[in-house]
Amino acid sequence: MLKREWKNLDKVLLVISFLIIGVSLCIIGSATHINKGIINYDFVIRQGIGFIINLALVLFFCHYDYTRLKRFAKPLYVVNLLMLLAVMFVGTSALGAQRWIQIGPITVQPSEFAKIIMIVCTAALLSERVGQLNTFRSVLPVGLFIGIPFLLVLKQPDLGTSLVFLAIGLGMVFVSRIKLSLLRNIAAVGVILAPIGWHFLKDYQKARITVFLDPNADPFGAGYHIIQSKIAIGSGMLFGKGLFQGSQSQLNFLPENHTDFIFSVIGEELGFLGCVFLLFLYFVLIYRGLMIAKECKEPFGMLLATGVISMWTFQILVNVGMTCGIMPVTGIPLPFMSYGVSALTTNMVGLGILLSVYMHQQTMIF
Repeated sequence: MLKREWKNLDKVLLVISFLIIGVSLCIIGSATHINKGIINYDFVIRQGIGFIINLALVLFFCHYDYTRLKRFAKPLYVVNLLMLLAVMFVGTSALGAQRWIQIGPITVQPSEFAKIIMIVCTAALLSERVGQLNTFRSVLPVGLFIGIPFLLVLKQPDLGTSLVFLAIGLGMVFVSRIKLSLLRNIAAVGVILAPIGWHFLKDYQKARITVFLDPNADPFGAGYHIIQSKIAIGSGMLFGKGLFQGSQSQLNFLPENHTDFIFSVIGEELGFLGCVFLLFLYFVLIYRGLMIAKECKEPFGMLLATGVISMWTFQILVNVGMTCGIMPVTGIPLPFMSYGVSALTTNMVGLGILLSVYMHQQTMIF
């Protein structure tokens, strides 16, 4: 039994994911081992424990028949909305946003779990509409379905995660064979309405977008993160300064060096080659996910795989672009790399679902 399951497992996807997590633990340890002059590895220990616990979720979901998730879509959607509403009333605030809920000693970020829930719920909705999205009227229910949690997350405010929702929805709608002319029209409406959305952004969000164009306009304020990140990546040159040797990260010039700007630490300490190696791992991860989606003949499974890959791809592009100064700072974590147990849990559940789609397709074939 175990031998057959191991044969049907996508071992490349599993190994690549674990390699990225291994790199993550090394970089988190390097970035955080000195805290107020005292050497400790609390962050890497917590992330490592989170990884070990989440292994159980990967094992559960890869053995669980993914098609059964469809029956839970409606109650999951309701639970998702209740979680996001709970943040507004009992959530804790940090860095100008109210995104977390404190449960005893544990801090959870519901918007992270909302990503994977939205993938399941949207896949269930679209699986009955593949090839039928030909009019604005047919797309409107999908837009409202995604739009409600999008607005709740945007209210926190968490612009980055809300944009991830849009990326997930766009990817899944695209593979549902939406009429391309309709998609172009929707995109045009979005561009036209974008200036209106500007007025609903918080001041710090507007500042992030403004300094993206010219970080030196506010070098000690909103532009500080981008400037320090570019200095860190550039100073690493080809081979990097070595683990635990990066001046920007070790001396805390680089903010959020174990979360949003962990890629900058890689650039400084492992250099251009380290960055290329990590991006190669991500390329293989995304490629394998795309192949799973392509080879899946069942609509729900195909949409699930597409949703997970859309989530990862968007987050990788935005996070890496942000640290290099070619994207605005949005606070989107790098999948499997950035510190945060909530984000790690979301990504590992996504991994488990991808493995489940692959394994059960292989079982159908053989």
